[in-house]
Amino acid sequence: MQDIAEQLQAWHASGRSFAVATVVGVSGSAPRDPGAALAVDAAGEAVGSVSGGCVEGAVYELCQAAIESGEPVLERFGYSDEDAFAVGLTCGGILDVFVQPVVPGTDPGLDTGLRHIADGTPVALARVIDGPAGLLGATLAVTADAQHGALSVGPSTVGALERALVAEARAMLDAGRTGRIVLGLDGRPCDEQEQGTVTCFVESYVPAPRMLVFGAIDFAAAVVRIGKFLGYHVTVCDARPVFATTRRFPEADEVVVDWPHRYLDSQLGRIDGRTVLCVLTHDAKFDVPLLERALRLPVGYVGAMGSRRTHRDRQAKLRDAGLTDAELARLRSPIGLDLGARTPEETAVSVAAEIIAHRRGGSCLPLSAGNGPIHHDTAAPLPAQESVERRSPHAA
Repeated sequence: MQDIAEQLQAWHASGRSFAVATVVGVSGSAPRDPGAALAVDAAGEAVGSVSGGCVEGAVYELCQAAIESGEPVLERFGYSDEDAFAVGLTCGGILDVFVQPVVPGTDPGLDTGLRHIADGTPVALARVIDGPAGLLGATLAVTADAQHGALSVGPSTVGALERALVAEARAMLDAGRTGRIVLGLDGRPCDEQEQGTVTCFVESYVPAPRMLVFGAIDFAAAVVRIGKFLGYHVTVCDARPVFATTRRFPEADEVVVDWPHRYLDSQLGRIDGRTVLCVLTHDAKFDVPLLERALRLPVGYVGAMGSRRTHRDRQAKLRDAGLTDAELARLRSPIGLDLGARTPEETAVSVAAEIIAHRRGGSCLPLSAGNGPIHHDTAAPLPAQESVERRSPHAA
């Protein structure tokens, strides 16, 4: 939803009703991850995508129906060998899509959540996507220190469930995670197959992950460009002011003149498990103090440029500095995958490929070399089911 937040906020600010269809479950080779969204306004304008084309038409119609009825619906799209005309995914995967109508000013949770998503405030949007009829579509907007919206069934509040959902959503926001959780009405965690449970989908909207590029060299400019393409907030840092300039790195979000290790020390409150560090200086006086710190931090990826000889010398210096074998094993050096890269742009592609593979659990082999799943980081498979299943908002 973050990708279409600007348009949603424009519709919301103008008082225009719309419906948002969100991917809330994925199994198999589905084309989009949970959180992908398509929205349709009352005039029929559409933004976003949930499947890259496979089921867009059917989801568009669901959105129009939700605007007219005012009722949310959870629908499953899969592939059916028995019905060649069924709406499904030709890739063989399964998508669960939750369609929710939005009338501006009527839902404090959605109103606040959409506003925070649009203005960049970190927020978790927690929505009930399956459960008792009175709860379906109920939405909480949860920030680090507040919540907006409430869960209720008729005149009764569901206090234990609401408190548990807020706690779970806040934990997921802190980790930057999006996914489904299943709770009992008493707030206890449950299995999705249990009766009388409530299934919620929590979407965490946090600032873009950070890419810190150390070393203002020509290769760094290409890494900056591909980092921006991948959605990172990119910072270039170098101790040499003649090289670390915005003119040389116009696409970087920040260009910092400082010693790399000193700058990293100043950023401890702004880095997390999604942060990636690309150390491109291949100069021991810069690299060793920086890597000594970086390899002890809970960041997602640390890669360093240099020849194999440079890497061996650097490892020896880091061992002398007290790093353990486990800490050294976190270092990706020489940086990047073996693509035979020569140019800065080709090298940037190899670096980006390694970052993606490390984050997503890829094998780094050609897809044509195997017959297993294409996506390695998808959630546990959904219950086996084919074709299309609609869950009525009145279903228990």
